[in-house]
Amino acid sequence: MSRKDHRFTESPVLKDQLASWRIHFVSALIFGALLALVGRAFYLQVIHEDFLQERGDARYRRVLEIPASRGKILDRHGDMLAQSTPMRAVWATADAKLDKEQLKALGDLLEMDPRLIEKKLTGDKNFVYLKHQVSPDAAARIAALKLPGIQMDREYSRFYPAGEMVAHMVGFTGKDDRGQEGVELAFESRLIGANGERTVIKDRRGQIVEEVGSERPPQDGEDIQLAIDSKIQFIAFNALRNAADKFNAKGGSVIVADIKTGEILALANWPTYNPNNRSQLSGGQLRNRAVTDSFEPGSTMKPFVAALALDRGKYKFDSIINCAPGKMTIGSATISDAHPHGALTLAQVIQKSSNIGATKIALGFPSEDMWTMFSKLGFGKPVGLGFPGEVGGRLRPWQTWKPIEQATMSYGHGISVTVVQLAHAYTAFARDGDVVPLSLVKTNGAVAGQPVFAPETSRQVRQMLEMVVSPEGTANKAAVPGYRVGGKTGTAHKLVGGRYANKYLASFVGIGPISDPRLVVGVVVDEPVGGHYGGDVAGPVFSEVMGGALRTLGVPQDKEIAPAVVKTASAVASQPVANTAALAKKKGGH
Repeated sequence: MSRKDHRFTESPVLKDQLASWRIHFVSALIFGALLALVGRAFYLQVIHEDFLQERGDARYRRVLEIPASRGKILDRHGDMLAQSTPMRAVWATADAKLDKEQLKALGDLLEMDPRLIEKKLTGDKNFVYLKHQVSPDAAARIAALKLPGIQMDREYSRFYPAGEMVAHMVGFTGKDDRGQEGVELAFESRLIGANGERTVIKDRRGQIVEEVGSERPPQDGEDIQLAIDSKIQFIAFNALRNAADKFNAKGGSVIVADIKTGEILALANWPTYNPNNRSQLSGGQLRNRAVTDSFEPGSTMKPFVAALALDRGKYKFDSIINCAPGKMTIGSATISDAHPHGALTLAQVIQKSSNIGATKIALGFPSEDMWTMFSKLGFGKPVGLGFPGEVGGRLRPWQTWKPIEQATMSYGHGISVTVVQLAHAYTAFARDGDVVPLSLVKTNGAVAGQPVFAPETSRQVRQMLEMVVSPEGTANKAAVPGYRVGGKTGTAHKLVGGRYANKYLASFVGIGPISDPRLVVGVVVDEPVGGHYGGDVAGPVFSEVMGGALRTLGVPQDKEIAPAVVKTASAVASQPVANTAALAKKKGGH
């Protein structure tokens, strides 16, 4: 090597040695970085593994809910009143890009305008429902199209085979399959069941590519068997509807109760609605009038006053009560009978429906005694059926009663009740003195009641009630061919804006057969036109329902059918007005 080339190897820079501390520092940095990477990897893969797994699962793993089938609602014989039918919900992901032909095919199967579907798909949402309650057949045809981004989930649709006939009792569910009214709402916790779930892996388009994990099967809801008898329900509903049409009534209710078990065999209301199609539904149609509407019951309360008189030994069946001259003044108010009567026996006071007679009986007792009796009969508090919106009527504390108010309560003014409460109270006459709890669901036989009257008292009142449907009574139209029946009419003015208006509420509550009671039937017709007396409007409904129900149950007849029906003059009863002097001048009917 020449001297000239050697000079480059002898550069002073190359001759300088790197300081040892710098070597160790750089090595330490490299080693520290390696340790940090190893530590981070250990932290993520060992210590914090659940977090990464969760984040990964969030992108691909899905827990899908498996809906439970809602429990069925059945009548006492097992006939279907409500059931859930499997359906499909069709939805789309953000990857659902459909051409015009695909949009048209999907629209035809969903019965939707393709333009509406396209509008939903062009939104900024990653998930959008296209339609709920799609039939299984249509869903299968949609699946066969294999449209990108179009998915389906299982859901249920509630179907009501009996339709409007039992609408108010059974109720209905909403779009989420939750109870909204009636038994559907009252027994929600038992009907709803518990949803199951399954875990799947989905791709970015929302397609299920793998089933993973364990599947928890759904627990279907409990079936509810009601006490209702569909045949008797049809009879009651049909009779009420015909009466409402005949008298152009605003509404009405009918209840049929088995006095041995307390089971409600029928509960019908008018107007009604179709629970399978509620698109044109108004709020008034939803109201279960039998449990939500209270009213002044009128003369249907008189038998209770007579029972109190018998029970306390102050009167006998044939005790004479002077009802002349048909008017009676209490303070500044005047009570009157629609037609004046002279001397009447206790039984005839009920048969002729005398307000004067009922008033004289009532005023012979302390107000506390009457209040206690009414309270034991269940007035002033809900019956306890569990129906949404059930009311208890109005029974004011006895300490606030004035003599005129105690008098008017004896014939059903100044107190309000529901038709269910009336039927419940009348079980005391049918069951030899004790009221039986009413039940919506089927029971397992006879139940114990709460004593109110002595058995002999109730038997004598039954005789009085049978006299009411005789030719000399106020409700001969309530008679049932082949059966001994009895009951009491009620005709009350309606309160409108705090005043009694020229509008009426006609009612009838009765028992049959008298020889061995089986049923109590209560009828209320709201604002009938062309007739308003309880015996003329509600009496025939009672006759049709009681007769049909007894025959349906196979109850033996206890009365010979007369070869001909003798027409009699209209029986007379009274129904003045209420508990104020200004209203005491008004007159009502039977």
